[in-house]
Amino acid sequence: MEALGINIISVTSEGVVATMPVDHRTHQPFGLLHGGASVALAETVASIGAYALIDQENEICVGLEINANHIRGKKSGVVTAHAIPAHMGKTTMVWEIKIVDENDELICLSRCTMAVLKKR
Repeated sequence: MEALGINIISVTSEGVVATMPVDHRTHQPFGLLHGGASVALAETVASIGAYALIDQENEICVGLEINANHIRGKKSGVVTAHAIPAHMGKTTMVWEIKIVDENDELICLSRCTMAVLKKR
């Protein structure tokens, strides 16, 4: 999180919000927001959200699958990820993540499935 400048804004039972700068740390070679940075942001908010909802003494959560549609390019500024749980089962959670710019324009739409495992 530190390497990409990810900042967690809020964590509630209803979702997670975090920001990330669009700068030299998150650019691809052509000066646009790197799709991998968007995916890292998406999985970060899904992971934090899932962790907040599990029995932390007896369970752990890990990423099982993630996809992302990169809707719009961005050269500078800040993006904000809004993650909400779409499914909260006993062994999996599915999170929907919208990454938007300062004007609330959609930059990336992602879905992340988290596995909920018993601690050994």
